[in-house]
Amino acid sequence: MEKLAFTLDSGETVDFFILEQTRINNINYILVTDQEEGDGEALILKDLSSDEDIEANYEIVSEEEELNAVAEMFESLLDDIEFVTEEE
Repeated sequence: MEKLAFTLDSGETVDFFILEQTRINNINYILVTDQEEGDGEALILKDLSSDEDIEANYEIVSEEEELNAVAEMFESLLDDIEFVTEEE
Protein backbone atom coordinates (compact mmCIF):
# COMPACT_ATOMS: atom_id res chain seq x y z
CA MET A 1 0.00 0.00 0.00
CA GLU A 2 1.40 3.36 -1.01
CA LYS A 3 2.06 5.84 1.80
CA LEU A 4 2.11 9.57 1.14
CA ALA A 5 2.83 12.57 3.32
CA PHE A 6 0.31 15.41 3.09
CA THR A 7 1.05 18.91 4.32
CA LEU A 8 -1.93 20.60 5.94
CA ASP A 9 -2.68 24.33 5.68
CA SER A 10 -1.23 24.64 9.20
CA GLY A 11 2.11 23.29 7.93
CA GLU A 12 1.72 20.02 9.85
CA THR A 13 2.58 16.86 7.90
CA VAL A 14 0.25 13.84 8.08
CA ASP A 15 0.87 10.40 6.57
CA PHE A 16 -1.94 8.56 4.79
CA PHE A 17 -2.12 5.23 3.01
CA ILE A 18 -3.80 5.24 -0.40
CA LEU A 19 -6.41 2.50 -0.71
CA GLU A 20 -7.75 3.35 -4.16
CA GLN A 21 -8.12 6.11 -6.70
CA THR A 22 -10.74 6.90 -9.33
CA ARG A 23 -11.70 9.59 -11.79
CA ILE A 24 -15.27 10.89 -12.05
CA ASN A 25 -16.33 13.73 -14.36
CA ASN A 26 -12.67 14.59 -15.05
CA ILE A 27 -11.91 14.92 -11.33
CA ASN A 28 -9.42 12.64 -9.57
CA TYR A 29 -10.36 11.25 -6.16
CA ILE A 30 -8.31 9.17 -3.75
CA LEU A 31 -9.45 7.08 -0.81
CA VAL A 32 -6.95 7.30 2.04
CA THR A 33 -6.72 5.88 5.53
CA ASP A 34 -4.59 6.57 8.57
CA GLN A 35 -3.96 2.84 9.25
CA GLU A 36 -2.01 0.47 7.01
CA GLU A 37 -4.00 -2.52 8.28
CA GLY A 38 -7.32 -3.04 10.01
CA ASP A 39 -10.08 -0.54 10.56
CA GLY A 40 -9.07 3.07 10.43
CA GLU A 41 -10.36 6.50 9.68
CA ALA A 42 -10.90 6.95 5.95
CA LEU A 43 -11.15 10.13 3.93
CA ILE A 44 -12.03 10.81 0.34
CA LEU A 45 -9.83 13.52 -1.11
CA LYS A 46 -10.51 15.51 -4.27
CA ASP A 47 -7.63 16.66 -6.48
CA LEU A 48 -7.88 20.42 -7.05
CA SER A 49 -4.52 20.69 -8.86
CA SER A 50 -4.15 22.40 -12.18
CA ASP A 51 -1.84 21.19 -14.93
CA GLU A 52 0.65 23.91 -13.98
CA ASP A 53 0.91 22.89 -10.31
CA ILE A 54 4.15 21.21 -9.28
CA GLU A 55 2.55 19.42 -6.32
CA ALA A 56 -0.93 17.95 -6.02
CA ASN A 57 -3.49 19.94 -4.08
CA TYR A 58 -6.20 17.90 -2.34
CA GLU A 59 -9.18 18.79 -0.21
CA ILE A 60 -11.47 16.56 1.84
CA VAL A 61 -14.77 15.88 0.08
CA SER A 62 -17.40 17.16 2.49
CA GLU A 63 -20.41 18.01 0.31
CA GLU A 64 -22.87 15.19 1.10
CA GLU A 65 -24.12 14.41 -2.42
CA GLU A 66 -20.60 14.31 -3.89
CA LEU A 67 -19.30 12.30 -0.93
CA ASN A 68 -22.06 9.69 -1.24
CA ALA A 69 -21.52 9.29 -5.00
CA VAL A 70 -17.76 8.90 -4.71
CA ALA A 71 -18.05 6.58 -1.69
CA GLU A 72 -20.42 4.37 -3.66
CA MET A 73 -17.88 4.19 -6.48
CA PHE A 74 -15.09 3.21 -4.09
CA GLU A 75 -17.31 0.56 -2.46
CA SER A 76 -17.91 -0.97 -5.89
CA LEU A 77 -14.17 -0.93 -6.69
CA LEU A 78 -13.16 -2.48 -3.36
CA ASP A 79 -15.12 -5.53 -2.27
CA ASP A 80 -13.94 -5.43 1.34
CA ILE A 81 -14.68 -1.75 2.03
CA GLU A 82 -17.79 -0.49 3.78
CA PHE A 83 -18.15 3.14 4.76
CA VAL A 84 -19.63 3.99 8.13
CA THR A 85 -20.35 7.63 8.88
CA GLU A 86 -19.71 9.15 12.28
CA GLU A 87 -23.45 9.33 12.95
CA GLU A 88 -23.86 5.54 12.61
